[in-house]
Amino acid sequence: MAQLSNKTPTIGGVYEVGIGAGSQTDEKWLIAYFERFGYRVGKIGSLSAEEAEKLYGVRSALRSIRLLHQDSDHGLIRIMIWEKPVNEGLGLSPMNVLGNRWGAMLTADIYNIQNHTEEAIAQGMPIYYVPPQRAEIYKLEKRPIPFLENYAAVREMCLIQPLTRQIIFQRFGYSLPFYGKINPDSFFKSSQITHFGMVIYKNQENIDFYGDVLGLLKVKEDSDYVSTYDEPSARAIFQLEKHQKYGATDFDNPLSSKDPTKALSGRLKIIWFSPDSKLEDKFAYSKPGSLGYSLYTYKVTNIEHYHRKVKESKATNVTQILTNEFGEKSFSFVAPDGYFWTILE
Repeated sequence: MAQLSNKTPTIGGVYEVGIGAGSQTDEKWLIAYFERFGYRVGKIGSLSAEEAEKLYGVRSALRSIRLLHQDSDHGLIRIMIWEKPVNEGLGLSPMNVLGNRWGAMLTADIYNIQNHTEEAIAQGMPIYYVPPQRAEIYKLEKRPIPFLENYAAVREMCLIQPLTRQIIFQRFGYSLPFYGKINPDSFFKSSQITHFGMVIYKNQENIDFYGDVLGLLKVKEDSDYVSTYDEPSARAIFQLEKHQKYGATDFDNPLSSKDPTKALSGRLKIIWFSPDSKLEDKFAYSKPGSLGYSLYTYKVTNIEHYHRKVKESKATNVTQILTNEFGEKSFSFVAPDGYFWTILE
């Protein structure tokens, strides 16, 4: 039985994305690739098949490598090399599938990444790509006078490869001091992952699980399906058809703020489609054992508190508190919306 802790329960932003790999070739490529975005190798650990099954529901030996980014305490990467992967994962699936996962990164040079992407496609590399789109993240009080007034906007691109799923964005005309810290020495001038994405059908009770049970701060929730086929950026990134529409809910570290200038990165962005959108269900391909993006984690203090809260909720497949591959207290569960999560201390 887990020993009770008297520490005050705390939770941060989304800590890691787990990326499934099936070979040393995958492992070496992922490390080299994310080093270009400013990451570096941190802890390395392993579990036997029996231990991995208890924590992740996968009967396969596991070796994991945590990738760090400068001094960040969120937005990290865990490469999970499975001896016996379960399936090929999300692969080149587009963004509008149930169970989708992706990580967004801030860059200071989106066009360098675009150049490499287009050259990779020309060389025949398997890539799903949406070129940089102009978008306005924050509603403008009035339209700017072009060339004479400041224009706050972003360019965002979608870059999906067999093992990686990225939204990469660059800000123009404004800055947010705590939402993404670019590594200036990195080749692609990139930050840690600033937010992690999910796609579900709208179900308010499932959405509120993250605030009510995990204690995250809801910083924004659309009142309706505000993103439609008529919005060029949303249509391009999510490959919307005319009948499809979605809204979004953002959950942050409880120490974050609804004031964008004080907001902390590490956001969980839940994209909720209308039930008549008829999305393909890919949940079986975005959980541990799958290749590619297949796990999100949170890091907490007083893990016993969160284990109790999750067990008392409508989450399923809640494991005991165990020791993960890095020697950390950890437990896993499936949230009411169908996403697989791991909490660690």
